[in-house]
Amino acid sequence: MTRTTGPTAAGSGSPVPAGLAVADTAAVSDALDMLGLDGCLPGLSHLSGRGFVAGPAFTLRYEPVDEGEPGPAGDFLDDVPPGSVVVIANAGRTGATVWGDVLSRVARHRAVAGTVIDGVCRDIGGSRETGYPVWARGVFMRSGKNRVRLSAVGATVEVCGVAVAPGDLVCADESGVVVVDRRHAERVAELAADIRDREQRIVTAALAGRSLAAARREFGYHALARPVRNKPGHP
Repeated sequence: MTRTTGPTAAGSGSPVPAGLAVADTAAVSDALDMLGLDGCLPGLSHLSGRGFVAGPAFTLRYEPVDEGEPGPAGDFLDDVPPGSVVVIANAGRTGATVWGDVLSRVARHRAVAGTVIDGVCRDIGGSRETGYPVWARGVFMRSGKNRVRLSAVGATVEVCGVAVAPGDLVCADESGVVVVDRRHAERVAELAADIRDREQRIVTAALAGRSLAAARREFGYHALARPVRNKPGHP
């Protein structure tokens, strides 16, 4: 699997933990479950690029403009560090786009890791041609110019109902997008690496003739899940 990993978490000076750099979103999601944390971004589809991406979030927020008010294209790409994942909060709007193939081509050239949009993109053929990774709610051709405008750069934003702060680690692949609060990144990375190791051992054992149920028991598969919280008054 192709992997693109950002070198540092913005504002932290810490590298992307090794366990996240070689993970997948399923393992990261399971690790968050084990810690009782959330970070999965529902409703986003993988639209272009290949493989797994991990990098610090570079956050943006868009807002609508009234009829007749200016809303130029957002000029932010020159400020995005290499290895970062652009995270765009556009409130899930599907009637106007905030990303297209011009941005994808330049971002790819500048080693930006990928783009995640709570909204839609356009010119997806160009993004696919250049191999630039994009996740969004869908594809639509209508420009966002004079419909929405860039209102915040580098702020904590809400994406698909999840708060994303600058420098939080974004992990994305064909299954979707997961955001890891940078304060928990090391622990999530450790758990994700352990999960992947156990799953590989289970597969190896099953392919060698063990029953899948026995292999799962041996390597603790059922412990790799969201903790069960008992209802009040129940043991």
